[in-house]
Amino acid sequence: MLTGAGGFGLGSDGVPAEYLGGTLGSIEQGAGGNLRTSDPISFVFEAKKGALRIPYERINLIEYGQKVDRRLLEAILISPLLILSKKRAHFLTVGFEAEDGQQQAMLFRVDKSFIRVILVSLEARTGRKVTFMDEEARKAGKG
Repeated sequence: MLTGAGGFGLGSDGVPAEYLGGTLGSIEQGAGGNLRTSDPISFVFEAKKGALRIPYERINLIEYGQKVDRRLLEAILISPLLILSKKRAHFLTVGFEAEDGQQQAMLFRVDKSFIRVILVSLEARTGRKVTFMDEEARKAGKG
């Protein structure tokens, strides 16, 4: 079993992620859970109130991007030095064709410690290449 930082494995536990939204109504926006790519048939997101299982053969888009937010409120309240601090969020978009033929999409926020492993695993399982939203995402995703 592969393991990442913090002791989370890609096996049974998966990696921590947050479902930010998409076209599916079965999982609440903002739901925390675990992504798993160890299943040989399906990409899995398990949250407390439900799970998503998407067969790899139906996945037709894997996109990765980053967003940089300046923590201005913290800088004002805590220390002016924090104004220079940046927080990068790592976003994974997975697009797929549902059983009814409709295109669907899911957006996840994934910890930077795990994003490369998830991207490599999805490429291997789906046979699809990751699309990078910008050069910074390409550097972080491919190393």
